[in-house]
Amino acid sequence: MADQISNSPARAAESGKGYWAANVRLIIGCLIVWALVSFGFGILLRPLLSGIPVGGADLGFWFAQQGSIIVFLCLIFFYAWRMNKLDRDYGVDEE
Repeated sequence: MADQISNSPARAAESGKGYWAANVRLIIGCLIVWALVSFGFGILLRPLLSGIPVGGADLGFWFAQQGSIIVFLCLIFFYAWRMNKLDRDYGVDEE
């Protein structure tokens, strides 16, 4: 019984480290997608995407004006969904 009590804070600390490591990995992944879409497709790859028409404009212009905003909104919902799952997995959910 004493061993379980003494291991409890250590186990909680390891669980907390795992939770934050998973959280940081999720944030970094979302930031990479965001940077690739907004900076990469909208600015750097725009000349390569200029020959593909989308809604009366080329694909590079579309990413620069609307695509990056839509992807950003999708990333917000994806992050919220994954964080809810991560919270449930680590037992820190609000329910």
